[in-house]
Amino acid sequence: MARARSDSPLLFEIVEKPDFSIETKAMADGLWPVAGMDEAGRGPLAGPVVAAAVVLNPANIPEGLDDSKRLTHLQREALFARILGSALGVSMASISAEGIDGSNILKASLEAMRRAVAGLSLRPKLALADGRDVPPGLACEGRALIKGDQRSQSIAAASIVAKVMRDRMMCGCGGHHERYGFEVHMGYATARHRTAIEAHGPVARLHRASFAPFRLGGVEVVEEESLVGLE
Repeated sequence: MARARSDSPLLFEIVEKPDFSIETKAMADGLWPVAGMDEAGRGPLAGPVVAAAVVLNPANIPEGLDDSKRLTHLQREALFARILGSALGVSMASISAEGIDGSNILKASLEAMRRAVAGLSLRPKLALADGRDVPPGLACEGRALIKGDQRSQSIAAASIVAKVMRDRMMCGCGGHHERYGFEVHMGYATARHRTAIEAHGPVARLHRASFAPFRLGGVEVVEEESLVGLE
């Protein structure tokens, strides 16, 4: 006899939302302010990696905070404005494609996060990082949280700020380099982007020369007028 199928939701179908419990525990332990930090742009072939650090106001946390990848463009933009209007501190930093090529993407991402925390107007006692690694050189205690942007509202807020700022930078690059469509793919390795690189070559100081399509393919980098203020 066949077993009746349950209509209860499966565990893997349950989508958990970030909350403020980690920050609340830290506050009880005397670790306040708490900053969340995250980055955007580790995977693209072009553009900077951008990091943000956010200290939320416990009395005024915007509703709907989540991992930026689980939000639409319009949701991110709306939350970005709410975060900037309510947080106790927000800071951003970026490392250019040249900076990434000079080290590697992991080191550049961690350095961008360190700079973002250092740029906060108030000094945190604890900084929570999304991922497995704590940026070296922090002036406070640091903790790494795997899937932190889905667990901590502070990290989720940082992920939104970093993503929105990087997307805006890449849209600006799209206006300067219209043949590449940066405002559409944000520098990721889409078919359109790869086709543009094959047709016109990579753009100096914008494409990441150390990434595989350029490093392995021997593509000549094309000098074009570019890109003040990405780092």
